[in-house]
Amino acid sequence: VEGRELLVTDTIVGVDSIENLVRPYRKRINEELDEPLAYCPKTLSKTDGELNTALGNMIVDNAFKKTNAIFNKRTGKNIDIMLLNHGGMRSIISEGTVTTRTAYEVMPFENYAVVVELKPEKIVQLAEYLAKRKRAHPLSGLQLTLNPDGSIKEFLVQGKPVDSNRTYFVGTSNYLANLGDNAIFFENPISMVETDYLLRNMLIDYFKEVDTIAPLADNRFIKLIP
Repeated sequence: VEGRELLVTDTIVGVDSIENLVRPYRKRINEELDEPLAYCPKTLSKTDGELNTALGNMIVDNAFKKTNAIFNKRTGKNIDIMLLNHGGMRSIISEGTVTTRTAYEVMPFENYAVVVELKPEKIVQLAEYLAKRKRAHPLSGLQLTLNPDGSIKEFLVQGKPVDSNRTYFVGTSNYLANLGDNAIFFENPISMVETDYLLRNMLIDYFKEVDTIAPLADNRFIKLIP
């Protein structure tokens, strides 16, 4: 077997027959990707805040709602927490028109939502993970306050302390559930329910539901000032 390196540069002449075949498909895809869905009054970035951001809050709160709707329909139960990873957001949402292409730019990966049932000690490990990482991982249903030295001052799930006598249902991505980003607290869960609902599609559906997106950063994950 012999091989040779072929550099792909602008010196290579296109093949008209192939271009003619591809052109209508490219045109149709671009039309669908660029169709206006909503409006964003100001640019949103995952770097806007230290521990929580408007962009992350919007994505995870929407994911919580949509994941819980599926989980509740299948099991009759509700999720307690939704946790996504900071690195899963790959772009800003610019001020102006929001399109399907926007969602693909922000969330380009084929990650889908799953619901993992965890013991209470695993939930404590989740909080310790967040406190140690000190990044704006999108989270919902959870209140975490750090002392000025970075230690945990308060940790609440749905407004209540962790109950050692029950289990918790955590919505997340299949990436984190498979221990991506070193999320080892998801190891050996009691149960797992897959939704087959892409997180990106959740975002697209959200854009279709609203006219203007205007999320805010809040106090769900904060560090006290000395």
